[in-house]
Amino acid sequence: MKKKVLIIVENLPVPFDSRVWKEACSLHANGYGVTVLCPKGKGYEKGYEYLEGIHVYRHPTPAEGSSPLGYVWEFSCALFWEFLFSWWIFLRRGFHVIQGCNPPDDIFLVALPFKLFGVKYIFDHHDANPELYISKYEKQGLLYKAQVLLEKLTYRFSDVVMATNNSYKQLAISRGGLAPEDVFVVRNGPDLETFRAVQPNPGLKYGKPYLVGYVGTMSTQEGLDILLDVALHIKNQGRRDVHFTCVGGGTGLAGLRQMVKDKDLEDTVNFTGRVPEQQLLNILCTADVCVNPDKPCEMNNISTMIKIMEYMALGKPIVQFNLKEGRFSAQEASLYSDNGNQVKDFADKILWLLEHPEERRRMGELGRKRVETELAWEYSVGNLLAAHEKAFSKRAR
Repeated sequence: MKKKVLIIVENLPVPFDSRVWKEACSLHANGYGVTVLCPKGKGYEKGYEYLEGIHVYRHPTPAEGSSPLGYVWEFSCALFWEFLFSWWIFLRRGFHVIQGCNPPDDIFLVALPFKLFGVKYIFDHHDANPELYISKYEKQGLLYKAQVLLEKLTYRFSDVVMATNNSYKQLAISRGGLAPEDVFVVRNGPDLETFRAVQPNPGLKYGKPYLVGYVGTMSTQEGLDILLDVALHIKNQGRRDVHFTCVGGGTGLAGLRQMVKDKDLEDTVNFTGRVPEQQLLNILCTADVCVNPDKPCEMNNISTMIKIMEYMALGKPIVQFNLKEGRFSAQEASLYSDNGNQVKDFADKILWLLEHPEERRRMGELGRKRVETELAWEYSVGNLLAAHEKAFSKRAR
């Protein structure tokens, strides 16, 4: 009997969500029947597609939330559609395991009824939601307590957990009470078959000698406000030779573009919004330095950001704050800014790298080698398959 898996992801469409798509493709390549359920999104409006042997269903979704109540409405609507689609998929195609990819921590509710039919639940832990909530809103009210409860229940009803790093694995063991043998670290490294360096394009430097690149989500915890202050600090030093290009979308994008105008940085910083991967590669490969300004907080301290490994895969030196998992990923491929003296020290480290091309080259080579030998997606596939085999072995009991 062919093993069938339903992957549910709530916050991004597939295949735009690169981690989920890599997981789906790797499972399919290893003999699993894979169906993905996700929301519709810009460029991904079709309700159903059959892509590379994988069934992809997309449900309607409201506008992305930007406030606590907005998130509640967004995720409530998603939960409703997930219930309906999951039952249709179960009756139409069948599945033996549901893999729920957070955020938020409510997908276990969809899986609960199917446990009566022997279906097992794998929690694919992308974000630590209680810490994420604090990083966004800096308070611990009723909605924070709801995040804590949902996480606790998610762990309670999970048969297996896939964690993105060892910090998240320890959360599953210490906070979730799971046995260590039921928790598998599946890191989100780049796929080197598709994420490859291209020739730099000097035309993307806006007529300046140096380009600083960033890719990521545009929201509070990403620290883009800090990066704009860094750019302003560099400009106020009389430097007109550095441009910043930030790639990515999110609820904070409009506000950040307004901040660029308010700080008189339109000649120094631009935000592209979401762009095709080829355009992203063109920008990052042209950049002299890449940055990860994720603000120092517990969420960012324990989380692994795919942007770090993507920079490394392209041989780019990095500047970021001194955070636990960021340091584990990048090691000597990055300079680590003082978490206290945020703006000045971050700016100084960017400028130091720009003025030392031999060091940029050395750090880029170290980063690329680390990805090629340890952190690329291919090194995570074994644990992905082991997690699913563990879930299926529990089903067979």
